[in-house]
Amino acid sequence: MATTSEPSQSEKPKAYKVLGTRPIRHDGTDKVTGRAKYGNDVQLSGMIVGKILRSPHAHAKIRSIDTSKAEAMPGVLAIVTSADFPDLEHKIADLGEGAVDLMYLSENVLAREKVLYHGHAVAAVAAKDAYTAEAALKKIIVDYEVLPAVTWVLDALQPEAPVIHENLKVAGFGQGSDLPKNVAKHLEFEQGNPEEGFVAADLVIEREFKTASVHQGYIEPHTATAHWNQDGRLSIWTSTQGAFTCRQQTAELLQIPVSSVTVYPMEIGGGFGGKITVYLQPVAAMLSRKTGRPVKLTMSRSEVFQGTGPTPGSYIRVKMGATKDGKLTAAEAYLAYDAGAFPGGMIGPGCMCVFSCYEIPHARVVGDDVLLNKPKSSAYRAPGSTQAHFASESVMNELAEQLGIDPFAFRMMNAAKEGTRRVDGPVYPRIGLVETLEALQNSEHYQSSPPSGPHQGRGLACGFWFNGTMKSSAHASVNADGTVHLVEGSTDIGGSRTSLAMQLAETLGISAEDVHPQVADTDSVGYNDVTGGSRVTFATGLAVYKVGLDIQRQMQERAATLWECEPEEINVEEGVYRYADQSLTFKELAGKILAIGDPIVGKASVSPHGSTNGFGAHLVDLEVDPDTGKVKILRYTAVQDAGKAIHPSYVEGQMQGGAVQGIGWALNEAYLFDDEGHLLNPTFLDYRMPTCFDVPRIETIIVEVPNPSHPYGVRGVGETPIVPPPAAIAQAIYQATGVRMQELPMSPPNLWKALKEKASASE
Repeated sequence: MATTSEPSQSEKPKAYKVLGTRPIRHDGTDKVTGRAKYGNDVQLSGMIVGKILRSPHAHAKIRSIDTSKAEAMPGVLAIVTSADFPDLEHKIADLGEGAVDLMYLSENVLAREKVLYHGHAVAAVAAKDAYTAEAALKKIIVDYEVLPAVTWVLDALQPEAPVIHENLKVAGFGQGSDLPKNVAKHLEFEQGNPEEGFVAADLVIEREFKTASVHQGYIEPHTATAHWNQDGRLSIWTSTQGAFTCRQQTAELLQIPVSSVTVYPMEIGGGFGGKITVYLQPVAAMLSRKTGRPVKLTMSRSEVFQGTGPTPGSYIRVKMGATKDGKLTAAEAYLAYDAGAFPGGMIGPGCMCVFSCYEIPHARVVGDDVLLNKPKSSAYRAPGSTQAHFASESVMNELAEQLGIDPFAFRMMNAAKEGTRRVDGPVYPRIGLVETLEALQNSEHYQSSPPSGPHQGRGLACGFWFNGTMKSSAHASVNADGTVHLVEGSTDIGGSRTSLAMQLAETLGISAEDVHPQVADTDSVGYNDVTGGSRVTFATGLAVYKVGLDIQRQMQERAATLWECEPEEINVEEGVYRYADQSLTFKELAGKILAIGDPIVGKASVSPHGSTNGFGAHLVDLEVDPDTGKVKILRYTAVQDAGKAIHPSYVEGQMQGGAVQGIGWALNEAYLFDDEGHLLNPTFLDYRMPTCFDVPRIETIIVEVPNPSHPYGVRGVGETPIVPPPAAIAQAIYQATGVRMQELPMSPPNLWKALKEKASASE
């Protein structure tokens, strides 16, 4: 069931012809017929195959690499190691969702002095076929000096922990002298006087939480095909969330101009933040340079788990205080997120998100980005926020219970609103958390009686994600038949081709079907930042809107020439151009353009500032099997403020997909390591993700509180829905069993153990 919450009469939005409708997606036919081309579909003349050799150790010095036996094999055409790559200085590159030091990025692509995690890439082979390449990998001899490994964030903070990077300089407020050697960044945010706020509280609760590393679980493995031509130009065909980001990273790692690199973004089989960082592209490029032929590299599923970035595991301590009548007075949090083997983790957004849903006059947040022997952490749908809200929302639920206040009412009386200052500084403009909670309260699910069977419970939680902005460009040309070709550079993961086409159509007063969108390569469109941070429908949509205005201005000029008047005398409304008693539709006027003057091409680039602030609230009913610890989700409702739902079906799909992934975080998903740091579950057989048998249909309610920084009120929607599920499920488990789970995942073994401990304690 999907519904849209109606705004009040005072803020009824403008009626739109295109926005809010549900046209068939423009790429739908290609997707369902198999015509769409994904990264591994690339076939080039003379193409050969590459394979990566990966470390069997989680932490070891590389004494030597002997490739001579592999090079002597028939059919082996090239081998590369880190020695083939330029030596780089420290330089920070912004990837859209997170930043990376390019020197560390190079070391992650191919290890140098040390391997830092199980699966760290060490060397690469290009051969005539995959079988020869695989055989050659076995001939490469690497002499390792195995070192102690650490894979849990608190262990990495201990004085005796193995040091991951001996020469690391700590970023942040701390000077590094009094911080553990594996801390890459130290953050502190504060507002008001927390000590004073806790004194004013009638009830203070402090709890500790732990979460495991979780992988994005995209269906399509990483793949890249590179051709380094003899003219010095490098072409890359790859599945990436950001063609321009991929171009920048690859060019910097190879120390060549960005103008020498063209990235062709293929269709992408999922990303969720995990396909922003480059892994294969620079290696494929270097193999191509050595062989003079196109080289394709594609990861196996095990390589994806071992060699690409999951979300960080975390330790979080949250302390919150409130008066007996339910007003929050103070909050304090310490967050330690694992960055993996290299600096640049998700501690920043985690610290900014932890108390983002509430008005708290006194607050302090401290965070450490911690290095350890795991793959470098990557973005995963609201990176850092799910862990933080699992902690803070769980404490909110416990505060409400001990105060004797309904958890919904407790949230309503403390909800962030316009003018609320977040602990890291920003003051919210118009936001929709209150309206989201009201829509949940009015839902049929909330109004229904809570499940009352044995071992059944109901849980509520809120969530937040910033929704990014960044830079976008687009251009469009008007055809004589009245259609428009739109060219943009944002990878389409969740249907953004159509959401952008719809915004252009609305601006021009034509149908969505009359706009033909295309995602172009880096040589064919202006700069676009990464598809991530829930930014595309907002920011690239803003560029497309301005493209529409540019086209409309030029159409007015052509009409003025035709009617011998001034352009400003032309009235334009819903795609109809009028002057005196004369009028032409967009299509009619388009048919006359070439006879009147020059072709019409609209273009725009934007760089909006700030965030668009997405809030959600989720409600879950579930049942626990006390004999096995298995949780069955009985009913689930996700509510979210979309600002304006451009294509409601896509918004509902994002809400449902995010909720299901959050359920996976809550109940099953986790990286498992042995004492030596080996990843034990690098396949979908052993890494347990939800299937259709694990979740009910996710009911959705779309709230529309217009975003004041977008002409159509758009807010990003893709990331917020993954945030509330773990805390909501934890509360429902408590209602069902009396056990408060403070560690993710709340898997059958972990929950069964907690139930047995509770039973033993009661005995």
